[in-house]
Amino acid sequence: MGYRNRSVAIVVRNGKILMERLCYKDANNGREFFSVPGGGIEEGETPEQTVLRELKEECGLDGTIVKPLAIVCSHERKEYSFEVAVPDDQQAITGYDPEEVGSDNPGLREVVWKSLDEINEKDRAFLFSYGLIQVQDFYETIVGWGNEISYPGQA
Repeated sequence: MGYRNRSVAIVVRNGKILMERLCYKDANNGREFFSVPGGGIEEGETPEQTVLRELKEECGLDGTIVKPLAIVCSHERKEYSFEVAVPDDQQAITGYDPEEVGSDNPGLREVVWKSLDEINEKDRAFLFSYGLIQVQDFYETIVGWGNEISYPGQA
């Protein structure tokens, strides 16, 4: 069986991105990383409906789509990303993934707001693939970085 198509949300507040800390056990003992809210598109759902549903389930937030950002093709599926706005008076909470209900070790561990300089380069690379550079605040930040070459693990 192939992977389901997915939708993910890029939510920005006060220059920080809404991120989820995820931890999955696998043959290599476990992987922990930060990603953005999102999940699989269900039968009969549009990518837009999915992104808003997933944001509500995982973060407790009522979002409004600002604009589509990217379509990433990977693992024989499409991942749709959207810039999503949430009301300033709503606080993000660590919600749940319905596919993991009843699990004694769910992958979703916490929801946090992070600035670009608080996100490691590997997780940041995925944000760029989801179209983060099209979010105005981050476009200006990235253009201001200059031309220094940075490659983790190299002396």
